[in-house]
Amino acid sequence: MSLHKEHRTHRVGWLRAAVLGANDGIVSTASLVIGVAAADTAHQSVLLAGIAGLVAGAMSMAAGEYVSVSSQSDTEKADLEMEKRSLEKNWDYERDELTKIYIERGLTPQLADEVSAQLMAHDALETHARDEIGITQGGKARPIQAALASAGTFTLGAALPLLAAWMAPLADLIASVAGLSIVFLAVLGGVAARAGGAPVVKASLRVGFWGALAMAMTAAVGHLFGVVA
Repeated sequence: MSLHKEHRTHRVGWLRAAVLGANDGIVSTASLVIGVAAADTAHQSVLLAGIAGLVAGAMSMAAGEYVSVSSQSDTEKADLEMEKRSLEKNWDYERDELTKIYIERGLTPQLADEVSAQLMAHDALETHARDEIGITQGGKARPIQAALASAGTFTLGAALPLLAAWMAPLADLIASVAGLSIVFLAVLGGVAARAGGAPVVKASLRVGFWGALAMAMTAAVGHLFGVVA
């Protein structure tokens, strides 16, 4: 029997951005298409609105992810620089600080002191980054990776309801887009849960429910304004 365990925390950065992008792509584009269609708009206008939403949404997701993750990255770099200066000027203090952390985690004072001494001798900055600040190599902020993952998956997600809108006749457009989009969202929730090691059914139901709610609300708004017009 193999005792190998595959942990998934190293996937958190790109998985979060990818799931957010795909989910937002499906929900926002499907909602936009349904809302415009509910206002008794021509088929061509519905598709044009969907394409505009796809392009604008992808760029917005990329810019938003890049800016937010860049801010996280800047904070991490500032913390690491501060820690580096402190190690240069207050080595003994930093070692005592690390020892106290290991004692709080359950090591005896003597063992904690030995562990902190050996780890700091190996790589002091990495040790303090991991055990004091909580910054790990696999969990570091990567703005470009997050931006590309978010924009790319948004585009793929948005293309699904847009394709359904293009293929369906105008009379069946709302039902077709809504139904297929809920299926897409449920599949996305299941795949994301599978990749992250979470319960698949629960994730699928959660994503599908909120997507259906968003589409229902925009359909109601589109119908209301369409009737008023």
